[in-house]
Amino acid sequence: MTHYEKAMRPEDITRLFVERSNAGDADGVAALYEPGAVMAYPPGSQTAGRDAIRELWAKVLAARPRFEPEEPLPTLISGDLALTSTPPRDGAGARAQVVRRQPDGSWLRVLDQPEFTPPSGQDG
Repeated sequence: MTHYEKAMRPEDITRLFVERSNAGDADGVAALYEPGAVMAYPPGSQTAGRDAIRELWAKVLAARPRFEPEEPLPTLISGDLALTSTPPRDGAGARAQVVRRQPDGSWLRVLDQPEFTPPSGQDG
């Protein structure tokens, strides 16, 4: 079994996601999610569970997309939950994730909204 670096701060997940995605490592990306995590992707649908998320990323990463780091917005933390977000480099909407602190102190994604845009006519 591969040993993956753990996200010891909520903001670490974004960096680890970029590193693992650019390496084509769907297992590594899936390891950033809790077993019962839910991802709002593909657009208009949901992918639930780490295994399904792994399968989704395997398909996406097969096309060898290149991800660039995005500067995180300030993280909101309440107990063992945190809300992380980043503005995409292309300026189209935002990305947001709810992450949970694990018993070992690391953080994993619970809910992932990888892209959304404000309704037409609204600036946010």
